[in-house]
Amino acid sequence: MIRSQVLICGGTGCTSSGSPKIRAEFEKQIQNYDLQDEIKLVQTGCFGLCSLGPVVIVYPDGTFYSRVTEADVPEIVEEHLLKGRPVDRLVYNDTDAAPTDTHTETALSETRFYKAQKRVALRNCGVIDPENIEEYIAMDGYAALGKALTEMTPEDVIKCVTDSGLRGRGGGGFPTGRKWALCAPNKAPQKYVVCNADEGDPGAFMDRSVLEGDPHAIIEAMAIAGYAIGATKGYVYVRAEYPIAVKRLAIAIGQAREYGLLGENIFDSGFSFDLQIRLGAGAFVCGEETALMTSIEGNRGEPRPRPPYPAVKGLYGSPTVENNVETFANIPQIILKGAEWFASMGTEKSKGTKVFALGGKINNTGLVEIPMGTTLREIIEDIGGGIPNGKKFKAAQTGGPSGGCIPESLIDTPVDYDNLTAIGCMMGSGGLIIMDEDTCMVDMAKFFLDFTVDESCGKCTPCRVGMKRLMEMLEKITKGQGTLEDLDKIEQLCYYIKENSLCGLGQTAPNPVLATLKFFRDEYVAHVVDKKCPAGVCKDLLSFSIDKEKCIGCGLCARNCPVNTITRTDYIAPGHKLASFEIHQDKCVKCGACMANCKFKAISKQ
Repeated sequence: MIRSQVLICGGTGCTSSGSPKIRAEFEKQIQNYDLQDEIKLVQTGCFGLCSLGPVVIVYPDGTFYSRVTEADVPEIVEEHLLKGRPVDRLVYNDTDAAPTDTHTETALSETRFYKAQKRVALRNCGVIDPENIEEYIAMDGYAALGKALTEMTPEDVIKCVTDSGLRGRGGGGFPTGRKWALCAPNKAPQKYVVCNADEGDPGAFMDRSVLEGDPHAIIEAMAIAGYAIGATKGYVYVRAEYPIAVKRLAIAIGQAREYGLLGENIFDSGFSFDLQIRLGAGAFVCGEETALMTSIEGNRGEPRPRPPYPAVKGLYGSPTVENNVETFANIPQIILKGAEWFASMGTEKSKGTKVFALGGKINNTGLVEIPMGTTLREIIEDIGGGIPNGKKFKAAQTGGPSGGCIPESLIDTPVDYDNLTAIGCMMGSGGLIIMDEDTCMVDMAKFFLDFTVDESCGKCTPCRVGMKRLMEMLEKITKGQGTLEDLDKIEQLCYYIKENSLCGLGQTAPNPVLATLKFFRDEYVAHVVDKKCPAGVCKDLLSFSIDKEKCIGCGLCARNCPVNTITRTDYIAPGHKLASFEIHQDKCVKCGACMANCKFKAISKQ
């Protein structure tokens, strides 16, 4: 009889940290103690607290072990699973996001990281084995599809989704029900449902985690969408860099076919629907819906002019509905629990929840799902655990290369579509990068622009050429060669690119530049007028100097200098026995090795 279940995170983050070896060691130790009939091992998707991985949870008591290593497993098996005594040193401590010496019985759902969250799209991630369809079914899986096919008309399904207020979670925020309603009346002989899993924003991993932890939810949702619009075929377009997600999705599709939940005459309803996987090669532009469809068709991923919109003429010239992974992940719960249930969460115009990949300068990096309208302060301080090393919060980048930044002065802004748009930002797909006082906002804007310059497909001139010129002007500024006139030119060029680019990539690429100009213009001016980087990031504007009064003459800085630009002086500070050192600025490459190796804090960066 099974008395305990050991859940081991099998998401990409924990897998890269060694969770497969941890699972193998659990299997070995359980067999050594002859506990096979009492202990069940379950490989799950992401739990969310990625900064604490690899994660292991033991049920029924719910003990949360963090940063587990292969060497810890024998102790967990012997002490906890055999003797019933949790290993306190590995138990998650809610007070400081680190292992503690005192065991706490606080339920995982009551910890600060999880308490403010509301899991809808992530409801099964970290809960079930994503490679076992029966575990998904046990969590009401495919009940929504059964309800839709046996109790609702296609019009009922579309009305339910429309009334829920669900908006596209891929960045644009277009009402999902309206998109489906535009496609449904078309009497074309073939229609398609497409899932956009081409998640390309730096720091974003929301869609990947859902596919890894709950792939059947996407299959079920796409079948419901197919029924609603009259489509019989679907494609999941997922980037090949997500091997775990691709593998589990393929397993899930095979299982769904085996159980009669994909294929012909599903639930004896007369409705037929099937799915295929298409792998993307990692082009960021293929996150744009028309470029994605062009890629599925076997062509180079480039956007198409709109109109016609995909709902009228999409994949292979047929009417097509395309939504991203998170959008689809909400559909089964909306059908099962009703539009009012979903609409009760969030704000007036932004219903439901939103998944964010929380990263950057934050203690609790990971995956979070919050009700729309939660303030940025609550996300950072309560869920995220604040900024590491006592640093001050400076800004949060939403929407990745397509988004804007929220400064410290607006930290109490409710996070939803309208409030972010009102301050010149956007929701985006869900990347949320936190920056502290050591971040240079000019360099940050250059980082994101460099990404979009590289990812531009080159089809339209405003994007292909305009962003290159924009990048050149930013590089001038970070090298101390810019002028105040350049700031005006940058702003003008940003708006030109936004207004004239063919697709969403070019139309949103200038957003990080415009946002930083709006909220951190003083940093741009400092780079231009004072020839200084206030954050001490831009190398061409840095200088390292040695305080001769603090230098004891140990020579560590000189021995670690890669270009031999540090030499001894004739000056011996009072109380010291050796002559101090100095840095020759004409040869210095600004690497910072001297400062990193000085044990007496005699070297400063300016």
